[in-house]
Amino acid sequence: MSFSFRQIAAGRRRAFYTLILVVLILLVAAAYGVHSMMSGTTAPLVSQAIGRGDIEKTVLATGILKPSVQVNVGAQVNGQLKKLYVRAGDRVTKGQLLAEIDPTLQQSELRKSEAELDSAVAQKQASLYTLTQYQLELKRQLQLDRDGSGTKSNLEQAQAKVDTQKAQIKVNEAQIVQAQMALETAKANLGYTRILAPVDGQVLGIVTKEGQTVVSSQTAPTILVLANVDTMTVQTRISETDILKVHPGQPLWFYVVADPKHRYQRVMGTLQDAPNDALQDESASSQTQQPSAVYYNGVFSVPNPDHLLRTSMTAQVFIVTEQAKNVLRLPVMALGQPLGDDRYQVQVVNGDKTEQRVIRAGINDRQFVEVKDGLREGERVVIMQNEAGTANG
Repeated sequence: MSFSFRQIAAGRRRAFYTLILVVLILLVAAAYGVHSMMSGTTAPLVSQAIGRGDIEKTVLATGILKPSVQVNVGAQVNGQLKKLYVRAGDRVTKGQLLAEIDPTLQQSELRKSEAELDSAVAQKQASLYTLTQYQLELKRQLQLDRDGSGTKSNLEQAQAKVDTQKAQIKVNEAQIVQAQMALETAKANLGYTRILAPVDGQVLGIVTKEGQTVVSSQTAPTILVLANVDTMTVQTRISETDILKVHPGQPLWFYVVADPKHRYQRVMGTLQDAPNDALQDESASSQTQQPSAVYYNGVFSVPNPDHLLRTSMTAQVFIVTEQAKNVLRLPVMALGQPLGDDRYQVQVVNGDKTEQRVIRAGINDRQFVEVKDGLREGERVVIMQNEAGTANG
């Protein structure tokens, strides 16, 4: 039992010494903190030298790329798609044969129209022969009437036959015109079985495959889609909050999300004065609720000689509303208290100390601000710090 009491006493002494050591450490730390505060020691300042550069104030918009010319090449006649002479991605020229529809039906209709025209011509010729016969009969009746040996009824009957036959010839002539028109239509329909490229361009895609039957009774079915991708257009959606800042001819740049490192420099082309929703049929738009956001379309074109830009790519468009080239600029984080009239306080490093300086600011792109007055190139400014003494950002 005496051995256990000694162990308990030793443990209590170790705990007491540990408590004293912790209290001493806390006292030393507190004394150091008070000393630092009394001596004015602060955390190191984060500063940055002032330099020159470009500043752009932009409006951000999203755009969709489309070919400058896109044509849905369709069939104007019925039949089976017999042969396709191109594939997706092929370059074609205007007038090139793209596809062919089985011409059997159209060839039969052409032969039928030719036969009907021949029949109409023959009927007119027969009518002319009959007219000649009736005219000779009328001539005899007129001679008999002058001699007084003929009868009035025979003369009238002969005259009626001549008049009727002349009318029949006019009917035959109209039938010939109808047959000629039918023949021209048949020839055109036969020509429509050979589908030719309407423009120079590239085959974007094949819609109808070989062996499929196309029916053009109501709408022309699409065989393939042809487009001129040497020049692309970018259809940009501009928010109503920014539309008054944008106008045709304004410089802009954009990149496609597939290649964000490549910038394309262009200018704004045309601006649509009304959003697409306002251009829809009123009866249809009245059934839908007012959209929460309104966007206006801006369109511009961009050359695409290497065909790197593809249809329906998404573009991030930056429309430049203000810009300044090679101006003195400082980070926005260095701006201090605003004083009005585009003036701000900044802290400038002067040796081991800092001094307050008032500057006059220019355009601001939310990353840099133009310095018009109050700073010189090469001076260092303090980046704003939080209460803990560390730099923001």
